[in-house]
Amino acid sequence: MSFFGKLKQRLTRSSSKLEEGLDAIVEDGGQEDAATTAPEPVAPAADPVVAPASVPQAAEAPVSTPTPPPVESPDAPAKPGLLGRLLGRETKAVVRRTLDDDMLEQLEELLIASDMGVDTALRVTANIAEGRFGKKLSTEEIKDLLAAEIARIMGSVAKPMPIYPKKPQVVLVVGVNGSGKTTTIGKLASQFKAAGKSVVIAAGDTFRAAAVEQLQVWGDRAGVPVLTAPEGSDPASLAYDAMVRAEADGADLLMIDTAGRLQNRKDLMEELAKIVRVIRKKDETAPHNTLLVLDATTGQNALSQVETFQKLADVSGLVMTKLDGTAKGGVLVALADKFGLPIHAIGVGEQIDDLAPFDPEEFARALTGAD
Repeated sequence: MSFFGKLKQRLTRSSSKLEEGLDAIVEDGGQEDAATTAPEPVAPAADPVVAPASVPQAAEAPVSTPTPPPVESPDAPAKPGLLGRLLGRETKAVVRRTLDDDMLEQLEELLIASDMGVDTALRVTANIAEGRFGKKLSTEEIKDLLAAEIARIMGSVAKPMPIYPKKPQVVLVVGVNGSGKTTTIGKLASQFKAAGKSVVIAAGDTFRAAAVEQLQVWGDRAGVPVLTAPEGSDPASLAYDAMVRAEADGADLLMIDTAGRLQNRKDLMEELAKIVRVIRKKDETAPHNTLLVLDATTGQNALSQVETFQKLADVSGLVMTKLDGTAKGGVLVALADKFGLPIHAIGVGEQIDDLAPFDPEEFARALTGAD
């Protein structure tokens, strides 16, 4: 199964939540239209079956009193008519509702509840209403319109992480506790190594032994060296030493992990700023990429995280993890709409292939449940 096939499968909580809400909105004040499903292929009429001469005909059955035809219950569903059976199609009730102010307000509330944010929700619904106000729409039509609008918003931010000729290219990875930084670094390093790049990892989360061990497991799996320091060491010093080592080894990429930081902890954020200052003493153009890893389950809090980390570390791109763990995947749309930062990759699991480049159209259809 492709990555976005898995994404669609794992985003069922998001898509089903949106779909249920859309169904309720359309049914609230909507009317049934007589629509028809696509005709099924009709088999050609068969020739009359003639029993072979070698097969004896069965004896005639004794004549019995004919039984009266069954009386249909008044509640029984109506059977398709003769023409419907001949054409292989059946009528199906499709509910459509006129797009008016009340319906738009309900759509806005649904999108806001999906973590799309107020501003983005208003913009999306306004664009959907343009040229369609007063027209009748079904749930499927609204899903298609939503998917197209979301894909349009996110089309400009779907960009892979740029690779520069500079050696080593320093990639600083930041984010709050539990966002998935360590796992993301391991997956990216493994993918870059498989693409022919030489990679060095610096385990800059010197305060958490588990993070160092996790990176070492990924390093062993990918054949990538992991530089460590004693627990509690200065992470800025480790970052500097890692740059010296990577330069000496001629590595293409140096990926630096950092401790998980809460954006409201001033001391930890100042420590991150120190890492950036020290890195720039060695190379004033570094870090060449600063990836902010965001946990989709944090919802609208991701917006404040981006604002804070942008000020301290000049974030150049985003990676969104744990999209399979939330029923509110719309936060990624809000991030794209508000900040316009490149979205390099998204993750939906723990396996190496559960982190993939971001595809806006596939994501939009998976999020909305559109076919």
